[in-house]
Amino acid sequence: MPGVNAAVAADGDIRVVALAGLAFRVDPEPWALADERRVEIEAHFARLKQANPHLWNGAILMLGAHDLAGGVLSGRYKRTDFASLLWWRDHGCPELCNAFGMGALRGSDGAFVLGRMAPWTANAGRIYFAAGTPDLGDITTDGRVDIDGSVLREIEEEVGLTAADFLPPPEGGRALHGVFAGRRIALMREIVTRLPGEELAARLREHLAAQKRAELDAIILARSPADIDPAMPDFIRAYLHARWSAGGGIADVDNAVMPA
Repeated sequence: MPGVNAAVAADGDIRVVALAGLAFRVDPEPWALADERRVEIEAHFARLKQANPHLWNGAILMLGAHDLAGGVLSGRYKRTDFASLLWWRDHGCPELCNAFGMGALRGSDGAFVLGRMAPWTANAGRIYFAAGTPDLGDITTDGRVDIDGSVLREIEEEVGLTAADFLPPPEGGRALHGVFAGRRIALMREIVTRLPGEELAARLREHLAAQKRAELDAIILARSPADIDPAMPDFIRAYLHARWSAGGGIADVDNAVMPA
């Protein structure tokens, strides 16, 4: 995979960086500011829950001190909860980063496959790849934070795919990129499936239709910049442009960079 020199500016201050690996651990100390502002955080969450009763609070991890060196992004996650993340999101808090894994699904023909978040979710109407903020279940027995494991779990939970549905990774591993957008860091692991885009989309739609309350309410194919949707967050748009800039094929996407 390309090293850190593949980093380029895109969409203002958004950077798409090819990564060689991740090295995250859990900080033994919790997020002190969240403890200090607990009353304010709980009041904020209560207001959000009034508007959307389906919101659920639970333990999660947010990234504190981190560093990018030699293509490896390392850092320490702090334990906190989803209510604190929403407060952080809505109040511009600079202390931590929301660093989350995303599974950038592609059909065997190169098409990207994304989903639109259902109305009951915290990000209703937004178009994403399968993703999730890491939680306590992503902490290994030796204290590492397993982002790849988080990505695979979210793909299975959201769209019903497992490792058996994926093509084997190429030599050197599956493409990994960090999309740095302010205090958000999307850790994009590209995963190519055995089905071409249209067949994959049809299968995922069948899976969603069978769910009692699916997190997604639509499946979207993206093959070129013409398929960019305003409901895609800025970091998704930047990532897609970067991956398409080398021509869009499966074999050459690892050399993609965002045009200046």
